[in-house]
Amino acid sequence: MKTDAISKHEILKEKSRRISIREGGAYGLFDGFGLRYITPYALLLGMSNVLIGPLIALPQMLGSLMQLVTLKLLEKGIRRKNISWIGTLLQTSMWFPIIFLGILHFNFNLSGGLIPAGLILFYSLMIIFGTMVGPAWSSWMGDIVPQQIGAYFGRRNRILGLITICAMLIAGLILQYFNGLGRPFPGFVIIFLIAFVGRATSSALLKRQYEPAFHPQKEYYFTIWQFIRKIPQSNFGKFVTYVALMQFAVYISAPFFAVFMLKDLHFNYLEFTLITMTMPFVNMLLMPAWGRFADRYGNLRVVRVCGFCIPIIPALWVLAVFFVDRPWLVILYLILIETLSGFAWAGFNLTTVNFIYDAVTRQRMAICVAYYNIFNGVGMFLGGLIGGQIADLPFRIHNFSALALVLMASALVRLLVSAGMLPLIREVREVAHFGIKEARERLTMFSAVDILRVLSMKSGNPRR
Repeated sequence: MKTDAISKHEILKEKSRRISIREGGAYGLFDGFGLRYITPYALLLGMSNVLIGPLIALPQMLGSLMQLVTLKLLEKGIRRKNISWIGTLLQTSMWFPIIFLGILHFNFNLSGGLIPAGLILFYSLMIIFGTMVGPAWSSWMGDIVPQQIGAYFGRRNRILGLITICAMLIAGLILQYFNGLGRPFPGFVIIFLIAFVGRATSSALLKRQYEPAFHPQKEYYFTIWQFIRKIPQSNFGKFVTYVALMQFAVYISAPFFAVFMLKDLHFNYLEFTLITMTMPFVNMLLMPAWGRFADRYGNLRVVRVCGFCIPIIPALWVLAVFFVDRPWLVILYLILIETLSGFAWAGFNLTTVNFIYDAVTRQRMAICVAYYNIFNGVGMFLGGLIGGQIADLPFRIHNFSALALVLMASALVRLLVSAGMLPLIREVREVAHFGIKEARERLTMFSAVDILRVLSMKSGNPRR
């Protein structure tokens, strides 16, 4: 009888893992048709550089702080499934007021501070509802996902990435078509409505997933102040500090790549899309390989490799201004840079999340994810604020504007953070040795042959 109950339990978890793959694909529509185009939409509504930083960074901080509310809900016994599907449904509903702001601007000629303030408000609510889901979803998935978490999430993220790329390309074509008609706003309405459908589908799929029993235990709770006090002695605390400082460095420039392309490099929407879809495309190819590598050699080893690649990216972006009079050369150059970016961020994003699953017990998963996200959110917000102030400086020398200063500042701070923090963090599980011999062997996983193999793999995970 007990064996039958365990068997049924495992069958439901297996079914939920399959549903979660589809849910990730639905999220890809939300991301590719919606979130990726919020900065171009803000520029269309006349938002200034100094407000772009808060638009992108403020929601991240507010959302992370609101995860403390999620922890309280979990303490009260609210189901993780209900927090997840209701939160994502509220998140996608914010597309309607965001679209309505455009109607006020273009149909009723409303301008001034109301439109930027409204966009910051409703986009913040969208991100807040989504990030509040984080601790509950992470804890939930920690009960569902098999031990080979690198391989599973690598596969899930590959499918999510493929759908995101296709969505971005279609969205770019839609925007370019309507821009050619001199009416870009209807194009944004169409892609944002598709994004709404994608996230609504994601919410419905979350509701269908099985949730194993979860009983929060108060003895595992600790306050954020207790967490902060233990950071100097805690390996996980040092890891959280490193990622938060890296997010601070990244968000000095992250909100402004779209501005740099559309303003300084004078890209149209299709050219903008070709560049921005390169990184998720490379992510899609390499995440499964990074996942397998991390399962064998450790997540921290991947973080170290990628942590020293990431600072190079914004510095290389600055050089694009030398080719600004040769548009296709600029596009080719930036595609190459974004390929490097995809290589680095595929490994970094996957393994920083997987490191938490390795380092944190099931009982403390939700609270540790919440504190991790709070640190990241504060880092993003402060970085975005500083980047916005630099971007607004009256600086220009030939083709170098203040946005070039933003990119260089971000590159320098990224390098200092990785050099200063990575040596302080240690791996949390037993992993295989990795030296020059293993490196030579593993380089083949990034060859052209292996990329084709990744593309031709069946949807099933051969390691499960």
